[in-house]
Amino acid sequence: MDTVRKVRDTGPVRAVRHGKKEKSNGQADRSLIFIVLFLVVFGLIMIYSASAYSAVRAGRKANYYLMSQLRATLVGLVGMAGLAKIDYHLLKKFAWPAYFVSLVLILLVLTPLGMTINGARRWLNLGLSLQPAEVAKVGMIVFFSAYVSGNLKRVQHMKGIVTTILLALLPSAMVYLITENLSSAIIIFAIVYIMLFVASPKSKPYIVIAGAGFALAGFVVYIIAQNIIPAELSYRLGRIKAWLDPEAYASGKGFQTLQALYSIGSGGILGKGLGQSTQKLGFVPEAQNDMIFSIICEELGMFGALAVILLFVMLIYHLLMIATNAPDLFGSLLVTGVMTHFALQVILNIAVVTNTLPNTGITLPFISYGGSSSVFLLAEIGIALSVSKKIRMS
Repeated sequence: MDTVRKVRDTGPVRAVRHGKKEKSNGQADRSLIFIVLFLVVFGLIMIYSASAYSAVRAGRKANYYLMSQLRATLVGLVGMAGLAKIDYHLLKKFAWPAYFVSLVLILLVLTPLGMTINGARRWLNLGLSLQPAEVAKVGMIVFFSAYVSGNLKRVQHMKGIVTTILLALLPSAMVYLITENLSSAIIIFAIVYIMLFVASPKSKPYIVIAGAGFALAGFVVYIIAQNIIPAELSYRLGRIKAWLDPEAYASGKGFQTLQALYSIGSGGILGKGLGQSTQKLGFVPEAQNDMIFSIICEELGMFGALAVILLFVMLIYHLLMIATNAPDLFGSLLVTGVMTHFALQVILNIAVVTNTLPNTGITLPFISYGGSSSVFLLAEIGIALSVSKKIRMS
């Protein structure tokens, strides 16, 4: 709500109050660009460090994962530059197409185009691998920014709120049920929920609903811990059990978590040195993916881990400033969605690696291996940069 109030107090209204003429600064946020490029380069270095051994062991070149990620990164950077140059208002025209294309791509996972990787059917083979959930995140940011800003009065009443939530539940449910990707489903719904919270003059109902959701999650964890519901009923319930006591599941669901914790603990303050991790030598499964933060901790120590976290804090802060000062509600909601996406992925990934939350299979932005994720995250940054260029200056 504070963001919306600030947005409404910027632009021509503020200029009249102060007797000054305002104009767009025409400049993208250069500090944001620097932070993103630093994270991207650092991510490539860490992917090579974490994956070289496993690549050779699988009969590939040591730089196999590095080159694959580099190609995706270059595509993403081109997309980011292109989106940064256009007027973000043009995205309104693609709001409904973005929504329906996202749904269609998710459904295509059920067709022969669907790919199974590491036991999960979450990708499409379209000449190159594409993860529909990543497309859906960007699509939902664009769609709901346009929908909420264009129906502001409607979404401030219960009927409009329910309609918006149902529109958000459809892609979230499809991502969960079709691709079995719970973390992405939660992120998609949370992005829309935060947008509604920001646009609404009444924050209390949203806080109450969120509190009820956390209370329900806590209750589920409690009844699983007390064996009221057998963990064997569901794979995800088993993950919660392993999260509560990873050592009891050391040879199964708790193995990856335990190895990640060993990796974190062995790094100490300054780490073993870049490339010197021992846990990446077959102990941490798929070290270049979800658990790459544990390799950072082992090789660069607590100092390196805190530096990475600080960079993400700076990135999220810059996005917050762009959202706060955007010239209109549509731009503000676009960047709010991007900011929410980054914040949730960073928090969830680090929380999973440190066993603060159950394993959810979420990547660390720009650092974990994953072409689809990098391309669309960079696209989101391009959208945020486009909005930043339109921020008015006195």
